[in-house]
Amino acid sequence: MTVDVRELQRVLDGRWAGVRAEVRAQLGALALNPDPGLSTEEYRELTTANLRLLAESRRPHLGFDPAYGGGGDVGGVVTAFAALGYGDLSLLVKAGVQWGLFGGAVQVLGTSRHHDEYLRAIMDGELLGCFAMTETGHGSDVQHLRTTATYDPAAQEFEIHTPDAGARKDYIGNAARDGRMAVVFAQLITGGTSHGVHALLVPIRAENGTPMPGVTIGDCGRKAGLNGVDNGRLSFDHVRVPRENLLNHFADVAEDGTYSSPIESSSRRFFTMLGTLVRGRISVAGGAGTATQKALALAIRYGATRRQFADPATGEEVVVLDYLVHQRKLLPALATTYALHFAQGDLVSDMHDLQSFGGEPASGTDVEDLQRDLETRAAGIKSVATWHATATIQTCREACGGAGYLAENLLPQLKADTDVFTTFEGDNTVLLQLVARTLLSDYARRVGKLDLAGKARFAADLVAGSLAERTGLRAVLRRGDVRDRSYQRWLLVEREEHLLAAAARRMRRALSPGADQFAVFNGAQDHLLVAARAHVDRIVFDAFAGAVDRVEGPAARGLLDQVRGLHALSVIEADRAFFVEHGYLTPGRAKAITAAVNALCGSLRPHARTLVDAFGIPEAWLDCPLLDGERDPEAPATDPTPSHEEPTDLAAVG
Repeated sequence: MTVDVRELQRVLDGRWAGVRAEVRAQLGALALNPDPGLSTEEYRELTTANLRLLAESRRPHLGFDPAYGGGGDVGGVVTAFAALGYGDLSLLVKAGVQWGLFGGAVQVLGTSRHHDEYLRAIMDGELLGCFAMTETGHGSDVQHLRTTATYDPAAQEFEIHTPDAGARKDYIGNAARDGRMAVVFAQLITGGTSHGVHALLVPIRAENGTPMPGVTIGDCGRKAGLNGVDNGRLSFDHVRVPRENLLNHFADVAEDGTYSSPIESSSRRFFTMLGTLVRGRISVAGGAGTATQKALALAIRYGATRRQFADPATGEEVVVLDYLVHQRKLLPALATTYALHFAQGDLVSDMHDLQSFGGEPASGTDVEDLQRDLETRAAGIKSVATWHATATIQTCREACGGAGYLAENLLPQLKADTDVFTTFEGDNTVLLQLVARTLLSDYARRVGKLDLAGKARFAADLVAGSLAERTGLRAVLRRGDVRDRSYQRWLLVEREEHLLAAAARRMRRALSPGADQFAVFNGAQDHLLVAARAHVDRIVFDAFAGAVDRVEGPAARGLLDQVRGLHALSVIEADRAFFVEHGYLTPGRAKAITAAVNALCGSLRPHARTLVDAFGIPEAWLDCPLLDGERDPEAPATDPTPSHEEPTDLAAVG
């Protein structure tokens, strides 16, 4: 089976294929593999210069309101920024801070008075800004930030203040060097009453670069990675800003200090404001995905030329990608990267349709439900995608041996730069708890809507399920080919529903009179996390299956279905203990899954290069000594029909 890499790339490029093509052509001249020997200041200067080039390309304008010179293409701009992950992740993050977080907050939290004054300058890169949410003492717990914004009706000004060291704004991108204004999240106080966290525009630097009166700016210094981003610290000593600097889309303060909001519930108002900023979380998942694709392209291409240990039958050294153990390292990770790419594509598409300028939701749709679903999927996919990036890039480094440890070969920088992705734009553990909370709420609502007969059937199903688990009857009654898509989905759905139902039973104890609610929740946290992860796994599976079904060419569809199968079986194999313990698989069938994974690795080995070339990563962004073997005319040719035998030399396995 021969698959045209261009056809496969068209499938991967998806809805925004045109944007991806333009980015590849437009950004090819940027220094997207910066010299690892640059000093922090040199790297920051280069990143800022490249940020200016991005602004000149007008690519960032895509995501803004057409009424202010934007392109109105939210999905397009997220897709474009994610492509920067193929090159310089510092540039991706700094661009995300400038146009996704700072500009995005002004756009979605502000109103026309802010748009008229600031949006064009933000889009053009003339006004560089910060997103000042995280504090030294409060990261994930945004609702309890300690910075205050107290309204003075006599002066018609807000006084922004940092009351203690724990309230200092920390890890703020663009703050240490370039930012002139910040969107500051603070507890809004009027007439002695706190109305919760709101966002205000606060100038932090004058035109000449000096801090504004009352603003203290610090530098976070050199980090493990992303040193082209000038992360800094901000403190405010009774800094005054005009009343109009409140970003007032969801709440406003009148001249006399009267507070008003169209959303009565303070908690709902808070989560509505944060929900509108979901684009940043989706962008992080996209950047993690492209960085992972780059690492896999490097490792698989290197593995297809690097030779180790002789085949006893021929005396010739074997290409390392022909060893099953090497395939096991890389090909399941490649399959999951494909799966997450399609799940990310669905997420971006749904976000675009929900947030597009001037767009109206289809009749009969509940916008709040759509937004909540989007936020839940964004939290789950961001968590899984960034953890996958961390694990896969490490695996790719190991798969390239000592060569993968050299800075010139790009993998160490990818490792360093993506490591923080698991904890910024939401700590992954906290995000999965948010996913679990939404799932439990939906579960309770679904069960609560059942009539008496429905509740009786529900209770009977629980008893039957418990009996089937104890007797092992479930695995006997539901037998299928482990390679069959419907059987794989059944296993993933059953795991998701089983874990969710069990979590709901455990959490119900918190409703008992006198129950220690924190102790109940704390004791069930591990369960909640695996339930959320199972939900995300099923979503990702469905996204991949849907993408396969949309492919027209039989060769490409057949290859992608094999990749989909390898992803699904790898997920199931990784949690074999659950499926066996709860009677969904017999031990024999669990072994069959491992055998099927091995067989799929062998079947996909000849297509490994095609699969990574289909990512469409510009060759200049992969250029490094690691791939010199591909261009060496003295290097022996790779056997197009590799052996899948286990190596007889045990040293080859190590």
